[in-house]
Amino acid sequence: MIILNAFFAALGQIGDPKFRSVLLRGIGLTILLLIVACAVAIWFINMLSGNEISLPFIGAVPWLNDVLNYSGILLALVLPVFLMMPVASAITSIFLEDVAQAVEDKHYSSLPPVHKIPFGEALLDGLSFMGVLIVANLLALILYAIFTPFAPFIFWGMNGFLLGREYFTLAAMRRLGRENARKLRAKHSTTIWLAGTLMAIPLSVPLVNLVIPIIGVATFTHIYHRLSGLNS
Repeated sequence: MIILNAFFAALGQIGDPKFRSVLLRGIGLTILLLIVACAVAIWFINMLSGNEISLPFIGAVPWLNDVLNYSGILLALVLPVFLMMPVASAITSIFLEDVAQAVEDKHYSSLPPVHKIPFGEALLDGLSFMGVLIVANLLALILYAIFTPFAPFIFWGMNGFLLGREYFTLAAMRRLGRENARKLRAKHSTTIWLAGTLMAIPLSVPLVNLVIPIIGVATFTHIYHRLSGLNS
């Protein structure tokens, strides 16, 4: 019940100007990073295929250049889809402060001001989170291949755990500090994982996954306040 109430409260605030501001910044930076990532990957492939490729004992193999060129085109199509979720999620975490503050301004206005997380620290957390998401999803490809019928559930469960862990900690540490936020997260790990899974399900839909991180941050801000109220 806590999860659904928090989710619908967050959904009801989607028109908030601060939400839109984070969404526009997030979309802009996500697109920019995806373009850079694709450009670097294609440049690297073109560099490899620039000269005629020779193999030991075989000699020149002209068709390998064509394979590499077609691989570059395929990579340019697939890479944005694969990276969109971790990049969008990480970028939104950098701007968490604005979303969380908008939620508190509307629903918890009696609370005292918080000590803002320095931008450098938020940036480092966001980049670290993006790295974890990318590595975890790359490793999960092995599980998808072995347990193909269960691939969607593996994706939702794994990313739900990571999203819940990150977003709840970031929302809670604004008022509790990092260490106390981790303790509260550990105490309510099942609730947080379930809430993260709710966020992860629509993350598998391209373009929709640009909006979901904002809803996720807002949802976990509500969840933090409800869980901290249970502990008081």
